[in-house]
Amino acid sequence: MAAHWGRKETIIWPPHVPLMSYSAVAGALLFTCLLLWQQIRFSLPPLEQAYIGDYMRARAGAAFHLNGSYRLVYLGGGKERTRLAFPFDFTRGKMTLPSGKTAPFALTELARSEGYEFPFRAPARKYIDASMYRWFHDVAFGRKSLLAVFAARLISGGVILIALLVWAVPQDIRRFRQMKYGRVLRGPVMLTPRQFNRATKGEGVGFVTTESRRMMRIPRRKEAQHFQIMGDTGVGKSQLIMQILRQIRDRKESAIVYDPACEYIQRFFDKGRGDVVLNPLDDRCPYWGPAQEMESNAEADAIAASLYQRKTDAIDEFFHETPAQIFAHMLKRGPTPHQLAAWMASETELLKQVQGTEMAFYIDRKAGPQRAGVLSSLGLVAKGLRLLPEKDENRPLWTARTWAKSRQGWIFITSSTVVRDALRPLQSLWIDLLVMRLLSAPQPGQQPVWFVIDELASLQKLPQLHTAITESRKSKNPLVLGFQGKAQLEVTYGHLAEVMLSQPATKIFMKTSEPKAAEWISEMIGKVEIERLKETKFDGTRSGKNFTVERQIEPLVMGSEISGLDDRHAYLKLGNNVARFAFDYLDLPMSTSDFIPRKMADGGLSFDPDTLKRIQSECEELRKVAESEPVATVSGDAPIVEEKSPRPIPWPVQQAAKQAEVAPENPSAPAQEVANTATIPDSPDIEEHSEDKQISFDLRS
Repeated sequence: MAAHWGRKETIIWPPHVPLMSYSAVAGALLFTCLLLWQQIRFSLPPLEQAYIGDYMRARAGAAFHLNGSYRLVYLGGGKERTRLAFPFDFTRGKMTLPSGKTAPFALTELARSEGYEFPFRAPARKYIDASMYRWFHDVAFGRKSLLAVFAARLISGGVILIALLVWAVPQDIRRFRQMKYGRVLRGPVMLTPRQFNRATKGEGVGFVTTESRRMMRIPRRKEAQHFQIMGDTGVGKSQLIMQILRQIRDRKESAIVYDPACEYIQRFFDKGRGDVVLNPLDDRCPYWGPAQEMESNAEADAIAASLYQRKTDAIDEFFHETPAQIFAHMLKRGPTPHQLAAWMASETELLKQVQGTEMAFYIDRKAGPQRAGVLSSLGLVAKGLRLLPEKDENRPLWTARTWAKSRQGWIFITSSTVVRDALRPLQSLWIDLLVMRLLSAPQPGQQPVWFVIDELASLQKLPQLHTAITESRKSKNPLVLGFQGKAQLEVTYGHLAEVMLSQPATKIFMKTSEPKAAEWISEMIGKVEIERLKETKFDGTRSGKNFTVERQIEPLVMGSEISGLDDRHAYLKLGNNVARFAFDYLDLPMSTSDFIPRKMADGGLSFDPDTLKRIQSECEELRKVAESEPVATVSGDAPIVEEKSPRPIPWPVQQAAKQAEVAPENPSAPAQEVANTATIPDSPDIEEHSEDKQISFDLRS
């Protein structure tokens, strides 16, 4: 059906009567009369058909004790004396009357055997109505009253009347409501879940509501245009996301779930499906390194840009772009995460890595406060890199680069409130890498991947997210974004937040206590143009009524309605269709643990919190063993010799102490020579190369 364009036409004829109901009654009466005429004309026996009018007249006259003229039906035609006709004198068939007309009945064998050939009406004679009514009732109609004669047709007419009133009464109620509150000419339309399903004819992801047994479904073609769920904490956002995840699981599609509260992993993690947990502190986390995500040197800049992002627009870009350049430069040498952290902790190693490039001026010792700011910003991600599993832990290797090709299993990116700040750069980088790898259209045989990001504001700025929302419809990978308010995203994304929030086709708005956010939701749902009829009554020398039509533009849903919503109540907007619905709490069984601590994870306490006594950790024991063994050194351009046992990551204080021990032995040695004799644990065999060349290391090792 073609969509209606422009304003609806107005007919100024507003009678204050239930027109539809009156029309239904008139239509039912007309239809009942047609049924009665059909019965009298074609269904009644011949004698009843001849006397039906007299029967009704005699019934009315008997009530008032009247007399009337009646022409009774007799049988004649033979030599026998005429007599009154009775019902048993007629049967089905056809016969020709003396006038030449063909009658739709025939005389019985009994009547013809008595010598009668045709019926006829006798001249009118006066009779008492009560007597005639009794004779008609007992003889002609076989003791059937008028109501019994027409009972079937009258019941049919009543059923038709009820059916028409069922349709007409709501129409009149809606019409009176429009006359009282106004008629919507343009703008969004408020619908119930059933009306929404009829309007959209959706067959995709849906939501279970309390108003309808059927799910309120979104058209499948609209899924790739993304979902947005906005509401305060505790109003039911997670419940709607769980409904979506359950349908993704039933459809056997893949999902990438950012789960900051570890509530989805407990219900949807499936090891047999090949699911992956990306949390350095979780024992299920695989081995991962940023250098192994690269397919070309140019991608190092994108990885670094994802790690070093400003939290607000007020922070200077220099102290984020410059560390990102240095990090990208080091990443092109193919280090492991712990080697990167070691380089960031060593001033000498940093100077060596950027020597001969324009980045050396950023951290030159003469740069003063600028150098301190760049170094401090550069080391912000070192803590998260140290938390990652080490390569010698015999864990399976995982990269977004390879997963995007197979799309096997789900990915859960989890954390906890305590370590969220430390893990935020890594989590943002993982999501950014996955978005970047999945921007291309799926190949034949590849299934779509759902991005489910709850509490979007808890992540740092994702450079690829804006691209995914605005350009990833061709990739057919839906995004489900959950957050509490518009202000949260504006702090992180600035003016881009307005564009990002307007792109999802399916928007679900729940209770928001923030007044500005509630008003913004009201604006996002839309305004309607309403036409109202104003009636003016006046008394005077001439009484009458005056009607005027006025148009106003009003919000379909006020901001105060958004702020006053109950928990698990929401508005869903898809195009110009707005559905108001409620849903129940969905409690899914928990199939796995939310968090399994990793034994070798960094961040363990070095003392007993009750007694404050120092606890000797396993790392310290390994450090003692390592100190008793020979250490490989780097001299000139010689390759690095592999150590016999793992060594701890040197911290800046320890590195400075080692440099101080080397300096007195050869005070005239240049700084470059000292840097060359610095010990670098587990350093790869690095080949000098220019930035425009391809990667000079094996991604698998």
